[in-house]
Amino acid sequence: MKVIKRDGTTVDFDRNKIATAIKKANAAVEPEHRVTDEQIEKIVRSIESKKKLRLLVEDIQDMVEHALMDMGKFTLSKTYIIYRYERALVRHANTTDESILSLIKNSNKDVMEENSNKNAVMASTQRDLIAGEVSKDLTKRILLPEEISKAHEEGVLHFHDADYFLQPIFNCCLINIGDMLDNGTVMNGKLIESPKSFQVACTIMTQIIAAVASSQYGGQSVDISHLGKYLRRSREKFVSNLKRDFESELDSATIERIADARLRDELRSGVQTIQYQINTLMTTNGQSPFVTLFMHIREDDEYVEENAMIIEEILNQRYQGIKNEKDVYITPAFPKLIYVLDECNCLKGGKYDYITRLAVKCSAKRLYPDYISAKKMRENYEGNVFSPMGCRSFLSPYKDENGNYKFEGRFNQGVVSINLPQIGIIADGDLDEFWKLFDERLELCKKALLCRHESLEGTLSDTSPVHWQYGAIARLEKGETIDKYLHGGYSTISLGYIGLYEVTKLMTGVSHTDPDGIDFARQVMTRMRSKCEEWKAETGLGFGLYGTPAESLCYRFARIDKERFGNILDVTDKGYYTNSYHVDVREEIDAFSKFTFESQFQTISSGGAISYVEIPNMRHNLEALEDVVRFIYDNIQYAEFNTKSDYCHVCGYDGEIIINDNNEWECPACHNKDQKRMNVTRRTCGYLGENFWNVGKTKEIKARVLHL
Repeated sequence: MKVIKRDGTTVDFDRNKIATAIKKANAAVEPEHRVTDEQIEKIVRSIESKKKLRLLVEDIQDMVEHALMDMGKFTLSKTYIIYRYERALVRHANTTDESILSLIKNSNKDVMEENSNKNAVMASTQRDLIAGEVSKDLTKRILLPEEISKAHEEGVLHFHDADYFLQPIFNCCLINIGDMLDNGTVMNGKLIESPKSFQVACTIMTQIIAAVASSQYGGQSVDISHLGKYLRRSREKFVSNLKRDFESELDSATIERIADARLRDELRSGVQTIQYQINTLMTTNGQSPFVTLFMHIREDDEYVEENAMIIEEILNQRYQGIKNEKDVYITPAFPKLIYVLDECNCLKGGKYDYITRLAVKCSAKRLYPDYISAKKMRENYEGNVFSPMGCRSFLSPYKDENGNYKFEGRFNQGVVSINLPQIGIIADGDLDEFWKLFDERLELCKKALLCRHESLEGTLSDTSPVHWQYGAIARLEKGETIDKYLHGGYSTISLGYIGLYEVTKLMTGVSHTDPDGIDFARQVMTRMRSKCEEWKAETGLGFGLYGTPAESLCYRFARIDKERFGNILDVTDKGYYTNSYHVDVREEIDAFSKFTFESQFQTISSGGAISYVEIPNMRHNLEALEDVVRFIYDNIQYAEFNTKSDYCHVCGYDGEIIINDNNEWECPACHNKDQKRMNVTRRTCGYLGENFWNVGKTKEIKARVLHL
């Protein structure tokens, strides 16, 4: 028999611990109220006779109390209850010492690996992580109701980002960058006026990004289209200055040509400023800004030509990469890029298809950009196209007091995710039990989400002036509360979920891709979505169903359930749960079929959805990748590629590893030939040389190349 402790760990049943606890209570009462050693043995044996594979430690203590009362030992039972209470007080004492000291010693693996964007060895980052450990401790012991803390520890749900819950800050946002650039802003008490040129606009934008990132927890997104007008201002300034200085010497055509050349230089410098500033700035929470650039070419945009030039330059510079300390070009983690496919650039003969082909070329080498289909998004969001927040969650449509849709300047209050497989494990095939337990746990998630909302109520605008007073979200007065932005659907609050594949397998015996499993999977998704709508109508808050890409949570839930329930075939034995609604990575399915299948769940999961396929090195078969991008436009709202590329661990080079004249694998950057220090994916994906990628031009063959 195994015992599940309060921290979720599993230990062997130890009868001596039960006897010791009763004896300690025995010693604290008068002799007439005590139990004999024989009676203690009887209590222990009664617990052993349950012959359960696993028991919660609280269940064992409840059994002891009931046994003592059945014996008429009420005083002793009361003393035992007090003993339990005193032990609970000890458990609720400060628990941060060990975690903080292990962090300083670089041995706290969970914290150090939790965020890949943070270098946990650096002193500045450790300062933020130490604060996070204190926040998590206080959140668990004091700030959250005990049932929520217990549910989090037992993997019933996940209360995201407890390391900042202590402070009145939110998760992700869409920066209202247009308002801040056009109307000016204030940072560190200094007025920043509207820029007069593209270069200055790029510099100010990166300063805004850094300031915003320092005063919130999650990512932020900015719409690049707001920069177009500043690129035009730069050109107009160049033409004006040239005419003023050289009109008598140069004809109009020459002036225009020189202005265009200068504009290209400024465009290149401005985009380089964005790329290098974002990658070299360090926010106050010890990391680079978690920022996403949203790139949408809108044909009805007054500055469409300028914005097309900016997007093209961003993609060109991303394709080139950034040099690391070894003078080798590598793929930067930020900014993340999202490229919108619309009628003018969906690779069907549109004016801007050439930019999409550049995006595809970039995806093949540098992973980004992700792709959004404007066509599908308009179908799902009342005709609107807008960026997800840095955390990949989407806002629900919202209209301002004038009846206009508004997306920029809005934010996410926080996320709580439900563990779907655990419900299936407990229900053990009983559908009535499943739906009953599912509804109970959804209500618990609602309570946890309301904790997030209530923690932000009453927050003063002074807590983050760049957000609340100077335009990133609002322009409130000093001392004014932010409450009006928490209600009425202005901001979102997200219900996440993990393991649709596993819970379907547990309850139906097949994958959710199977005809016998899809109906159940859709019922689960629809139940969560309807609950969000129900909560929204009840509270006036912007609840949304969020298909979170929280990979670390997939491992956490699976680890907890494996410890509690043991190895379950194709569920806990894998060591991970499948993210949100995604197809399990081991299923035989091609890229086109995967996107088609998952698109139905993106429509339901309107508070956040992303689908991806893992592909081999596609640099020699861009035509195949273009086919997939063309397919995305017509079939799925949001998709990305996980590209398997070559990688040299010596210098960080992530380009194509060559075969030299001696028929050896060689890094072209540092000339490393040690195969153990190179990741050459062609050896594992069947790459046999350039001709391999050029065999067959049919979609069927290309789909097979992109096979998971």
